[in-house]
Amino acid sequence: MSRILDQRILLLVISFSASVQSTKVLSEWKKCGDPECEKAMSRVQATTDYLGPDCRYLNFKAGEEIIVYSKLSRENENLWTGSKGKDFGYFPRDAVKVEEVLIVEEVEMLTKETDFLCLHEDKYTFE
Repeated sequence: MSRILDQRILLLVISFSASVQSTKVLSEWKKCGDPECEKAMSRVQATTDYLGPDCRYLNFKAGEEIIVYSKLSRENENLWTGSKGKDFGYFPRDAVKVEEVLIVEEVEMLTKETDFLCLHEDKYTFE
């Protein structure tokens, strides 16, 4: 009986740590084209296929066009956020090349907790 309880506790801990990892803050700061992060900053083209580690990331194939809306800054400048059709998420900046810059002056601001939640069919997924 004790062994079964230990296994259940272990599974609970593993499940909890996986959900914490998928909603963790990736950076305290971000750069946007406007204070609401609604203006497109640039248009980029994927130079490689990319499959993200969880639902917060944008998956794409080489050659696809992505619109960039924000860039994480300071402690994690490698991740940008953008959209491809109806899909939206984070992706590494070194997986794309800039085709067109739409916003020259960037606004740096603090990120919000909602910046790091999964968005599925217009609903946030809280894990």
